[in-house]
Amino acid sequence: MDDGEVLEYDNQRPWSPGSYGGSGGGGTSIHITALDGIINVNSLFTLAVFVGLAWNPSDPADGGLPSGDCAAGNRAEERLVSFHVLAFASFLFSSLVALCLKQAVRLVHPPTRGSRAARINRAALRGGILASAVGSVFGCGFLMLALVNMVEIKLGRLGCGGAASVGAVIPLVTLIPAAMIIYTAIVFYAFTR
Repeated sequence: MDDGEVLEYDNQRPWSPGSYGGSGGGGTSIHITALDGIINVNSLFTLAVFVGLAWNPSDPADGGLPSGDCAAGNRAEERLVSFHVLAFASFLFSSLVALCLKQAVRLVHPPTRGSRAARINRAALRGGILASAVGSVFGCGFLMLALVNMVEIKLGRLGCGGAASVGAVIPLVTLIPAAMIIYTAIVFYAFTR
């Protein structure tokens, strides 16, 4: 990221190789804050997915399992594990891209010792933030599908129309996609500005 737009550093602080901007002006502090947010949220989701992978959905000691025609079966358990792994990979991809971008922005040195500006390739920065956001959206989608499978395993297949399983899945399939649409719209808005 040595070619590109010149972004100002914070004028309130003395220059140091690791400084990246602050409230005094500069686009890089906004980018660092956005990347920090992505990393923090993805870390929580990655932990949740990892704990979910360690859980045995067929363990009867974990709670009642439906029996008969409404039991989900092995296919739902396979999908549960697959979606957990895909969510884990997506969140990990997103976090690693965000960490790399954050380090690249921090490692860019101003052109001269007295200058408060650094050359940042804004297109590469935006592309990396977009890739990280896409990884987060895919991770949320896969995590939602894993949770739907978990509900089917614990409460019964959705096709049976059980009130408990349908009642648990409706908030998942309405609130999570709504949040992902809002997140995508905000990322798109920030990407175009």
